[in-house]
Amino acid sequence: MRTVVVGGTGHIGTYLVPGLVRAGHEVVVLTRGTSTPYSSSGEWKQVELIRADREAEDAAGTFGQRIADLQPDVVVDLICFTEDSARQLAEALTGKVQHLLHCGTIWVHGPSASVPTREDAPRKPFGDYGIRKAAIETYLLDQARRYGLPVTVIHPGHISGPGWAPVNPAGHLDLAVFEKLAQGAELILPNLGLETVQHVHAADVAGIFLAAIANRSVAIGESFHAVADGAMTLRGYAEGVAAHFGQDANLSYQPFEQWKATVDERSARTTYDHIAHSPHCSMEKAARLLGFRPRYSALETTLEAVDWLVANGKLS
Repeated sequence: MRTVVVGGTGHIGTYLVPGLVRAGHEVVVLTRGTSTPYSSSGEWKQVELIRADREAEDAAGTFGQRIADLQPDVVVDLICFTEDSARQLAEALTGKVQHLLHCGTIWVHGPSASVPTREDAPRKPFGDYGIRKAAIETYLLDQARRYGLPVTVIHPGHISGPGWAPVNPAGHLDLAVFEKLAQGAELILPNLGLETVQHVHAADVAGIFLAAIANRSVAIGESFHAVADGAMTLRGYAEGVAAHFGQDANLSYQPFEQWKATVDERSARTTYDHIAHSPHCSMEKAARLLGFRPRYSALETTLEAVDWLVANGKLS
């Protein structure tokens, strides 16, 4: 099949695009040209790369038709962030493609009433990103029910892996947290360190997109989580990282309002966003309908990212 990937040179595309080529797809990737895949492979030589500024073309109302003009059988949209953008693409592709796959986020759930959270759990999204992504999902699945739009929505967790910094055991992005754990230094966690994060390896996110494409008949009109099996508490995550470096985690705890004074304002906001969500999503639906199970645990995912940071001089 002829498959167009929108935003295919980032985290997910690094693994998805070569996987599509190996599966026999003719692949076209649209990219702004500001990033390159996190790892190279020979399959990229068979990929057609097209530069495009989606934001500008959405504003002009031309992006959806641009994709339709490429005459794809499958479209994988990894960089859609507004309902209007989703609508333009859906309207241009309805009746013209076999499958449209959209990348969402587990943030569409908001806080969970019970865990592990299933895809059909009641939604209470908060924050701009989660609310906008929930609106996109609602629109796309409504188009599937009403007009037969062949759409599937994939909701990743905290995407990680080699090439970039994962959300750390304190819930933010400061690499110094990993250095403290590696050195056996004290790390202060918010509250009791029992809130959760749920990472996922970018290869596993790509894997569920590939599984959905391969099982189109059961994937259309559905949404699926893309997370590691099981979430990690901040405390358990910290202990796992420390043990990786041969240390016992030296942890202490403070109520969030007190703890936030120990970090910069941006880190405090990031941590609050993560612990307020405290995701723990189920992968049962993907296993049952698509036969897909994540290869990496959440801790394996983050440790691979940390090892890459050490090997590339990002962490001492």
